[in-house]
Amino acid sequence: MKKLLVTGASGFLGWHLCQLAKQQWDVYSTYFSHEIEIPGVTMLKIDLRDFQALKHLFQQIQPSATIHTAAQSSPNYCQTHAEESYAINVTTSLNIAGLCADFGIPFIFTSTDLVFDGLNAPYRETDPVSPVNAYGEQKVQAEEGILARYPLATICRMPLMFGMATPTATSFIQPFMQTLKDGKELALFTDEFRTPASGTTAAKGLLMVLEKQVQGMIHLGGKERLSRYDFGRLLVEVFQLPATGLKSCRQQDVKMAAPRPADVSLDSSKAFHLGYQPLSVREELEMLRG
Repeated sequence: MKKLLVTGASGFLGWHLCQLAKQQWDVYSTYFSHEIEIPGVTMLKIDLRDFQALKHLFQQIQPSATIHTAAQSSPNYCQTHAEESYAINVTTSLNIAGLCADFGIPFIFTSTDLVFDGLNAPYRETDPVSPVNAYGEQKVQAEEGILARYPLATICRMPLMFGMATPTATSFIQPFMQTLKDGKELALFTDEFRTPASGTTAAKGLLMVLEKQVQGMIHLGGKERLSRYDFGRLLVEVFQLPATGLKSCRQQDVKMAAPRPADVSLDSSKAFHLGYQPLSVREELEMLRG
């Protein structure tokens, strides 16, 4: 079996990716602050910001391909800790791209729908980027730097992702569900739109991109454009949660460290034509419910 290096196994997407990839690949995956074991995957503790350690890792494993999911992905945290988050989101990403270029192997970088300003959705791969917060700005810098350093690299722009909690990570639905179960108020935006996909669907998309040897930019959004509030209503319905606490609000009603774009829905037609097949959000949630 060929060796696949996946960074960020302790993250939400990284964990889901490892679960699927190990069926086809000999998977090596990294973690740093959150120790994790995944049966059938070789786990490696490393500070990816340490270039010498990173270089040694590549020499040691000799991977056939790399998918880089490790990141500081909280927009609010990136906004208030710009230098610290830049080190992992930009510098580390460029270093990994350079090593993949040196080894002549496929490199997939997971970017975000937040590279867009939210004014001209749905967004295609060719649309100009214009991030409104530090996290989106860092991902743009990483995208541009990676393609300059390794033009054969792949940039996968990921949507808002959801799914069941992993041993070391949650998605946004866990706190939503808990709040409603506790009988508390959950106010969700009616004016913020995304194209959500489950962690499993997103991981399938990444492996499809690797298998089809896609290069350059590709979007891996879900098939539906939903507001946060619409998503909350589906969650209540499918999981039969108390609906009394679910309230609607607007972005301007909530003060956050990081500005948020209104509508970063992705047009993922390119991926759909290649065989990427997200289910509807309702179907995804019903599968999670079991």
